[in-house]
Amino acid sequence: MYSNITPVITGTQIAYYIICHRKLWLFNKNISLEHTSELVEIGKLIHEASYTRKRKEINLEGIKIDLLEAKRGIIHEVKKSKALEESHAWQLKYYIYYCKQMGIEVEGIIDYPKLRRREKISLSMEDEEKIKNILNAIYVLMDNDTIPSVINKPYCKKCSYYEFCYC
Repeated sequence: MYSNITPVITGTQIAYYIICHRKLWLFNKNISLEHTSELVEIGKLIHEASYTRKRKEINLEGIKIDLLEAKRGIIHEVKKSKALEESHAWQLKYYIYYCKQMGIEVEGIIDYPKLRRREKISLSMEDEEKIKNILNAIYVLMDNDTIPSVINKPYCKKCSYYEFCYC
């Protein structure tokens, strides 16, 4: 376990941990290929074009929350599609957990504007324990000099790191 001076883990790192430890390791080593991904660019455009009347991208000591409805105590995460839905849920659960650690009680909603769907996300005690374990695992991964193995999942073909892993 790390002390209070450890770097803040971002929601992106939580999502990458759920998706692929190799992707997270590369991201943590500042090897970023997201800027070359057309899918990432489309996701950014959807985020920018959606919910234009609501405040966007709240920076909260190292994490970025897509949308905040402060009066209602709801944070939103905007996603392009339901692909990798588990990682979306854990990213938002982490934001809820993070806010709770700061003494702020919030609820969470994942917005899929392209699909015209919303999904309410809550945080259970079991989720909090899993998040603590994920955080510890991420810190261990950050300190490791050995790149994790390729995972060979169907979604790898759409990953911005695909050529790095398979060519």
